[in-house]
Amino acid sequence: MSTSQPDASRQNEDRATPDSLLHTRTGSDVSPEDLVLASGKDLTPQNIEWARRKLAEEGPSAMEKILP
Repeated sequence: MSTSQPDASRQNEDRATPDSLLHTRTGSDVSPEDLVLASGKDLTPQNIEWARRKLAEEGPSAMEKILP
């Protein structure tokens, strides 16, 4: 018989982090390579060019749109 309290420790695991505490930006610039990797694509010249265009159009918020 276990003496731990599974319900007490489980409460902390079941709570979701509030949206206001979730951040994707680190204060640094988003590179095309970062955007390609965040989208789950391979680092190919075509994908890097896609990311350059997306960053030019949307700016750093392009990363926010890709990440959940």
